[in-house]
Amino acid sequence: MSAILDRDLVLQTRRGEVQAYGQLVSRYQTMVFNTCYRLMSERRDAEDLAQEAFIRAYQRLETFDEDRPFGPWIRRIAANLCINQMHRSDPPTFDIDEERDRHTQSMPLNPEATIIGAENKERIWAAILDLPFHYRVVIELRHFLELSYAEISKVLGVPLSEVKSHLFRARRLLAERLSHEEIRQ
Repeated sequence: MSAILDRDLVLQTRRGEVQAYGQLVSRYQTMVFNTCYRLMSERRDAEDLAQEAFIRAYQRLETFDEDRPFGPWIRRIAANLCINQMHRSDPPTFDIDEERDRHTQSMPLNPEATIIGAENKERIWAAILDLPFHYRVVIELRHFLELSYAEISKVLGVPLSEVKSHLFRARRLLAERLSHEEIRQ
């Protein structure tokens, strides 16, 4: 038996079958949480915003085009909530957390590679988290959520030229910060 398609779950939810929405939440909760966590860098904030993203998606499910993929839609809602939260609040303090690494780690070849990989990943994350929010968010949207420049422009509500400029400057800042530290091979 094949897995139920997201489209079918959306249609079932629209007909009042709430458990179908529960299946969508189960499928996408890790992805939505990771999106929020990478943007907010605070576990509690990420959990709250991920939950809010699913509530908002449920409330707006009638506007969702079921012929499009559900994952990018819910991820975009989550990213927008995080962006709005960051604009409303004071700049947060950041913690590097193992949670982020757990979902992106590849299988190491040997113990030394594991240690070196973890050290490099921590340095890179520290450099990303040290960026100003407007640079960090474009890095997240482009490199982790894999949105196009046009999609980033739409999500952030800024001109395409500003997206390109922010990405260029963010990458340059990252390169400068990382070149001052030794990234081990």
